[in-house]
Amino acid sequence: MKKRAPVSRSGRFEHGPAADVAQFTESISFDWRLWRQDIRGSTAHARMLRKIGVLSPSELAAIEKGLREIAGEIEQGRFGWKMELEDVHMNIEAELTRRVPAGAKLHTGRSRNDQVALDLRLWLRDEGSGLLEEIRQLQTALIRLAERHPGVIIPGYTHLQRAQPVYLAHHWLAYVEMLQRDFERVTAALDRNNVCPLGNGALAGSTLPLDRDFVARELDFIDAKGRPRVTQNSMDGISDRDFAIEFCAAAALQAVHLSRLAEDLVLWAGSEFNFIRIDDAYTTGSSLMPQKKNPDIAELTRGKSARVIGNLTGLLVLLKGLPMTYNRDLQEDKERIFDTMDTVRATTRICAAMLDHTTVKAEVCARAAGDPSLLATDLADYLVRKGLPFRQAHHAVGALVGLAEKTNKTLHQLSLDELKTASPLFETDALTTFDLAAAMERRNLTGAPGSREVRKQLARWRKVLGA
Repeated sequence: MKKRAPVSRSGRFEHGPAADVAQFTESISFDWRLWRQDIRGSTAHARMLRKIGVLSPSELAAIEKGLREIAGEIEQGRFGWKMELEDVHMNIEAELTRRVPAGAKLHTGRSRNDQVALDLRLWLRDEGSGLLEEIRQLQTALIRLAERHPGVIIPGYTHLQRAQPVYLAHHWLAYVEMLQRDFERVTAALDRNNVCPLGNGALAGSTLPLDRDFVARELDFIDAKGRPRVTQNSMDGISDRDFAIEFCAAAALQAVHLSRLAEDLVLWAGSEFNFIRIDDAYTTGSSLMPQKKNPDIAELTRGKSARVIGNLTGLLVLLKGLPMTYNRDLQEDKERIFDTMDTVRATTRICAAMLDHTTVKAEVCARAAGDPSLLATDLADYLVRKGLPFRQAHHAVGALVGLAEKTNKTLHQLSLDELKTASPLFETDALTTFDLAAAMERRNLTGAPGSREVRKQLARWRKVLGA
């Protein structure tokens, strides 16, 4: 016969689960992380029970004191978590009841179903606010890097081939824009997360006169006007994990953006580009090749996006076939949520630190940006200003590119007579098209990489970020 785990169960059962069942079903090994939120939720619930007359003033005081003591022991690493008690909720409640007889009343009008839904929402709110700060720090690091090299121009790329010149600051600002959308998505997800599910019970609320609005206010589940926000359907309230999936979706997209940034850094740090140098503290060497300096932090940033995307997929698959209402499958949500938050926060922080320890090789960038073929489109625009339709101008300059290749010249080395073979509209001033500084001054549409526009955008972001 299998050994039975010494766990307390309801009167429905003659004995506890087998030891292997207890081990298979436990979640305390990971959901202990919810202890702060669980104690905060229990404190608010106890105060509500006092308000409606279930607890006396002395019982509430004893419960609050007991919860504070348990919190202190957990904080100091002195609390003994017990696997046989399954989860964070039962561990804390059982220990409270052992110390405080009134603790047996704490679960009045409450189920572990609405309790865990509450704890997850509180945890996401707490951790998510930290992520928002870290996104801002990464944006600020990008702005600092842009401002350290305000005049550096690089080739912009399409298909990973040189296309048109852009200020390096403009390139960094592209990631600032991406991160702003991430910031807004996480903010919106946290706003929709901020609804209190406590009071939904197992699935059908309670016959007791619970004051859900009171609990919501105690736990800061309020709108912009200070009004309480509580779930409006008890079945949805305890089985809903949309808030978790929405956060993980926002985090997955942010991880993709970080991965794209990392890919640029990997490419630019390599000898083929050689645009940047990442400090030794944020790179590693090779166990075999002494000359190697590998951008491992950037590579791991790129790689960790896969696990964040995987966590999102895992949550979606977890929920897709669940009937109403609570099902034990939902125990599997926490590790995905925890890992996503841990990964995206750590990656955001390390990227900001790495950028603060990255320098730009301005001379290498200048040589690359000096490629006259980057201004081929500008030469076509010259013909457009002379009245030639763009398609014809594009064809004419394409012919000149071919001529330059055949004569082993760069585009700006072609003579005026050679330019005129493609179009009689070319005049002597056409050769000034290849003045890179002037070309950058011309790019001043909103959002373009022109000199004035980049300065304007940097100033705008300094104001937004308070940098």
